[in-house]
Amino acid sequence: MAHDVSVIGLYILDILDRPVDRIPEGGNVEFIDEIRLTVAGTAGGTVVDLAKLGLNCLAVGAVGDDEKADFVLSTLQRFGVDTAEMQRIPGVPTSATILNIRRNGERPALHVRGASGHFEIAAEALDRVTAAPIVHLGGTGLLDRLDGEPSRVLLEAAKAKDRIVTFDLLGASEKTLSLIRPLFPYIDYFMPSVEEAMLISGRKTAEDAALFFCDLGVKHCVFTLGGDGVYFMDPDRKTVKLPAFEIDVVDTTGCGDAFNAGFITGLHHKMDTETSLKFAQASAALVATGLGSDAGITSFEGTQAFMRTARVKAN
Repeated sequence: MAHDVSVIGLYILDILDRPVDRIPEGGNVEFIDEIRLTVAGTAGGTVVDLAKLGLNCLAVGAVGDDEKADFVLSTLQRFGVDTAEMQRIPGVPTSATILNIRRNGERPALHVRGASGHFEIAAEALDRVTAAPIVHLGGTGLLDRLDGEPSRVLLEAAKAKDRIVTFDLLGASEKTLSLIRPLFPYIDYFMPSVEEAMLISGRKTAEDAALFFCDLGVKHCVFTLGGDGVYFMDPDRKTVKLPAFEIDVVDTTGCGDAFNAGFITGLHHKMDTETSLKFAQASAALVATGLGSDAGITSFEGTQAFMRTARVKAN
């Protein structure tokens, strides 16, 4: 089966619980409402949502050789994701995060770096992992062996085949620019949060940050603004800013990954820019209505219906 999208990068097992008011002292117990396990990460969360939105997906990443790996792989397969390019790395744990969701939405996290830091793409695998018409790289900054020159080689190979390249990162800092700058000529859609974009660029507005990245070779900037919506700039420096949907937020874990999935789905269906952005916003909003990075989204049609009927926030 031909794939619609290849999703490369960070695959994590998330363990989420809510609501967490406090950690009990000693060996005491606090009772909460919900605990979930999900496949997450800047690649893992995105690929699950893409599969739920109806795309044929190839997962490209790594897990360890433990019980967490079994869950990640079986969950991906249950959603119909092709896991042939997922590596099982012996001797290291699967990347995993415990997220304690507070009533106010804060999400203090405990993370094990694990297998994603040991993930590499062999030269002989480049043709396979760049065969889909859309290639998404997600998680730069936490992909120790893939970050830097190996990522540049990967994205160069994708663009040599005229693939659409979408890109997101994680753990941005002032040092991130030197890591990702060589990738910019190969990135069609740069999709960080606006906070990450401003931190990396040193600029203080979404517009100035977008101009900064476009001047360095990125073709389109797509910045998520959280509850304020989305900011978009194209190669002609034309901009679009759209508000977020009005929802009752349960948990914002994975909203950025869901946004990426929605936008990639828009590209796949050749939606115009504004519709793609709205569909991406709808995907993110739906995920925020439940616990975990795969909550809320049920189908392409369901997301379309939400996009058409849900109320947007007033400017």
